[in-house]
Amino acid sequence: MRSGRSPGTTPGGDTDGGPGADEVAESAARAIGDVPSGSRRSGLLAWMRRLTVLAVVAVAAGQVVRHWPAVSATVHSLPWGHVLISLVVMTAGVLLGPLVWRATLAAMGTRVRVPEAATIYLVGQLGKYVPGSVVAVLLQMELARSVGISRARALTASLLTAGVAVVTSLLAGLLAVPALAGSRPVLLWLFALLPVGLALLHPTALTYFVDRVLGLLRQHPLPQRLVGGAIARASALSLLGYLLYGVHLFVLVATLPAAGSTDPALLLVLCVGTMGVAMTAGLVAFVLPSGIGAREVVVVAALAAVLPYGQALALAVVSRVLFTVVELVSAGAATLAARVATRHRAPA
Repeated sequence: MRSGRSPGTTPGGDTDGGPGADEVAESAARAIGDVPSGSRRSGLLAWMRRLTVLAVVAVAAGQVVRHWPAVSATVHSLPWGHVLISLVVMTAGVLLGPLVWRATLAAMGTRVRVPEAATIYLVGQLGKYVPGSVVAVLLQMELARSVGISRARALTASLLTAGVAVVTSLLAGLLAVPALAGSRPVLLWLFALLPVGLALLHPTALTYFVDRVLGLLRQHPLPQRLVGGAIARASALSLLGYLLYGVHLFVLVATLPAAGSTDPALLLVLCVGTMGVAMTAGLVAFVLPSGIGAREVVVVAALAAVLPYGQALALAVVSRVLFTVVELVSAGAATLAARVATRHRAPA
């Protein structure tokens, strides 16, 4: 384990404004291809991303129109009470996100209060609705900077959170392997990421990997090895979030008569696994705004094992709408709560 601090760190454990510190946001964006360099190639890539998004949206809209009678009937048949329960369960899962981000930050020895973590994470996450970008990460870096956390440290926390999310979502997704193997076996390649992800969750391996990334961004390495307990806590919270997402889908599916012939326990297992793989697909398809299209393909493919295609498509659309509403409202609520807390602290 490392000891002491590397040059360029503040007493709080964050990197200071040394060479390259103020440019880490631009460096990160360029490393992932989000900031155009002015070349013809970067312009072409930008247009390809836009065309990809338009194509996915067009295909999705076409599917909804094609199966509109079944989609419309399914949406209208959903009891509002169950939709509300599903919304509450999903909200609980979304609100675990800031706690995961906060835990990954704590793994580096940096502490932040829950309201601040909620504002940074939830507001920053709205950036994922921008096509093919890392705007969510960049927003989180700037929001974190406003509360005294260095951009490099915030970037590391966001990348760690994404990595933990991929691993835990795939763990939950294992429950849907039987259904996907019969309908969309091509999606099973996602699980090739799982062994690598599990190995990287070890603090020593994860610290080494993070240091290499920071080196590419011209930043100092971490002053000490990542705290294993904090990484484990982040992983547990993330896994709980995916379990809640599965429950959210189960509440909707269980209301449909076509699902009545399936054992409720098996149906719950299928829904948890479905949301796990769906969220992984959304994370991998970062070119698409919030993984739109990729997530729905998985949901429809898995639920088609117990529901007619039109009904599975309707639930995928309803789930997407609920997620969008919850993320927008939670980001606004986090911002409002942070402002109220700031005003209360001002007199003191």
